Amino acid sequence: METLMLTLNLTAPSISPLFSLPRASTSLRSRASLLRRSSARETAAMNSLRRDKRITNEELAALIQELGPNNMPEDAPRLLIQLQCRGLEQPNNPALSVLMLVYAKNGFLRQAQALWGQLINSPYVPTLEVISNLMDSYATMGQFDEIRRIVEETAFRDFGFCREVYSLAVSCFGKSGQLEMMEDTVKDMVSKGFKVDSLTGNAFVKYYSVFGSLAEMEAAYQRLKKSRILIEEEAIRSMASAYISEGKFYKLGEFLKDVGLGRRNVGNLLWNLLLLSFAVNFKMKSLQREFLNMLDAGFSPNLTTFNIRTLAFSRMCMFWDLHLSIEHMKSERIVPDLVTFGCFVDAYMGRRLGRNLYFALEKMNAKSAPVVSTDPIVFEAFGKGDFHASSEDLIQSTPRQGKWTYSKLVDVYLKKQYRSNQIFWNY
Repeated sequence: METLMLTLNLTAPSISPLFSLPRASTSLRSRASLLRRSSARETAAMNSLRRDKRITNEELAALIQELGPNNMPEDAPRLLIQLQCRGLEQPNNPALSVLMLVYAKNGFLRQAQALWGQLINSPYVPTLEVISNLMDSYATMGQFDEIRRIVEETAFRDFGFCREVYSLAVSCFGKSGQLEMMEDTVKDMVSKGFKVDSLTGNAFVKYYSVFGSLAEMEAAYQRLKKSRILIEEEAIRSMASAYISEGKFYKLGEFLKDVGLGRRNVGNLLWNLLLLSFAVNFKMKSLQREFLNMLDAGFSPNLTTFNIRTLAFSRMCMFWDLHLSIEHMKSERIVPDLVTFGCFVDAYMGRRLGRNLYFALEKMNAKSAPVVSTDPIVFEAFGKGDFHASSEDLIQSTPRQGKWTYSKLVDVYLKKQYRSNQIFWNY
């Protein structure tokens, strides 16, 4: 108890054992530079006191926070002692909460625990932001029992935002793959009389889809439905990615139909994923049927919708359907991207029709700058085509060689393919 009181009564000339921290392992030169910066701040604070300008607790909190990113949290208590000896009033709880976060972010667990214990046992009510940052720091350190302790102590204090604290804990456990702790937190939350909101319920499903099995994910989704909570876009994407990674495209289609293809608050996502489930298995009749059903339902196809179809047409070398798709895109005023160009290039090069490629690209704006606007979840199922992947590597490796266009990328790619063929025939 005496050690804890030293955090507020910093009048001794030496630092208490609570603040005896190991020095950061940096080079002497960088350490000296950081010390000079810290000393300059301390000198400014002392000069302010000499001019009878009292340093407020808000300024003190900002000063402590500045020491954290410089990997010098051990200098904060020394600064508090010097300022107190020169007339600073007792640092208030918000300033100490900033010091606690500085300790936690820099991995000084014991000191952060001591300050949290002092704050939670005082009349002070920490803000939700402070609790969230402290939980994130503990999750980074792998101190999940400390997160559970924070939840229990805030629930005991009966703050007005206890439900939000439970929700933060669910996210912290879920992001770290601690599904059992996440499950226990939700059960404890319900037992305390708090209702599971949409944010918590969707996070529950999302993290089961990322770290759990398909059976656990589906069970979590059924629990969400029984709670009459609507599954949101982020959780839908996460579940779709889980089905795609396992190659369960039929189950993906059943899941999407169960969610409801008529939902409009997620845009074309549900229909695009349904088309993707057929396109990746090259079920072309089903793909066309569902595309027409999408139009009949009043949804307008976007770039991702068209590229899902063109990727299937390209892999199947269905040139007539490729050209019809481009005409449809023009009528809908949708601009092709690098994925669309890649579908044409890969299809023509796969059938050794490189000489006809420029004729095919005339209907597309080949002089424009390359962009990728297709939903990334498409690449989880199809991967990236050869032209798409090589063009991205070329753009990233030569960012300063003028402005790239689709036509320039096609020229470089054709020359590369021609040289590789020449090397093959020479051997």
